Amino acid sequence: MKMHKMDLVALNEEFGMISTLKIEDISGVPVLIISTPLANARIALQGAQVLAWQPAGHMPILWTSHHAVYRPGQGVRGGVPVCWPWFGAGEEGQPAHGFVRTRMWTLRETNWVGDRLIVRMGLSDNADTRAIWDHGFDLELQVDIGRTLVMRLVTRNTGHKTFHITDALHTYFFVGDIARTTVTGLEKTAYLDKVLDFKQHVQTGPVTFTGETDRIYLDTTSTCVIHDPAQDRKIVVSKSGSHSTVVWNPWLDKAAKFADMRPEEYQHMLCVETANAGKDSIALAHGEQHVLETEISVEVTA
Repeated sequence: MKMHKMDLVALNEEFGMISTLKIEDISGVPVLIISTPLANARIALQGAQVLAWQPAGHMPILWTSHHAVYRPGQGVRGGVPVCWPWFGAGEEGQPAHGFVRTRMWTLRETNWVGDRLIVRMGLSDNADTRAIWDHGFDLELQVDIGRTLVMRLVTRNTGHKTFHITDALHTYFFVGDIARTTVTGLEKTAYLDKVLDFKQHVQTGPVTFTGETDRIYLDTTSTCVIHDPAQDRKIVVSKSGSHSTVVWNPWLDKAAKFADMRPEEYQHMLCVETANAGKDSIALAHGEQHVLETEISVEVTA
């Protein structure tokens, strides 16, 4: 079902900006189309999912599958899905990576702060969410669009019970050739290798890619750098409020099993995720909040 035309008109009247921000319906999913002097971006209100960010003078920084599906209630393969209140597999019958990435968020604010465009989106508990996860919460994602991309996920406990969460900004980056791509910043860091039955190892040297890679790097607050020689650039990923970094590429065989991804697309994507994952969970009592933040920038190396 497509979004009601009047709803879209109302959103544009309240939050749109002439020549800078408009909200369009893409197969029933409202998407913010943003164009500023410093960057272009797209953000879906379903899941508060940043789909694209391209600073002026650069190739796209984020990757989205050519076969990505835009449909109410279904996640989009690519961009920056928000994983919350758990990262990874849920309990039996519960969705992977939580339930907020397929729910419609409320657009709370669009505004200029200096030369950056600020977008705030929020989601609060209701009867549907409490049937899945019985806690009171307010979740807000603020996206700052400019020469850098800043995403700030704020979790507030509005209920009366302490809860525990794991979370992630599951960022898909566009790379020229995964076989030539490396990641620095995780040297000497212990990690759990999902491909090898979650055995623990220690990273030696830069992370390189020769096959399926699915790792949770532990107890790390370090900035990571994605070196992308095929595109003569490096992407810098800094973070706060996070003690895990997830690195993932499905490689050919697993990519071929995804209905919303072409098998060969694994060559041009890499996830480096700002996370709190595994045993790295966050406890919040009534009235407390936690902030998970990442900033992404790009530098030309040629």
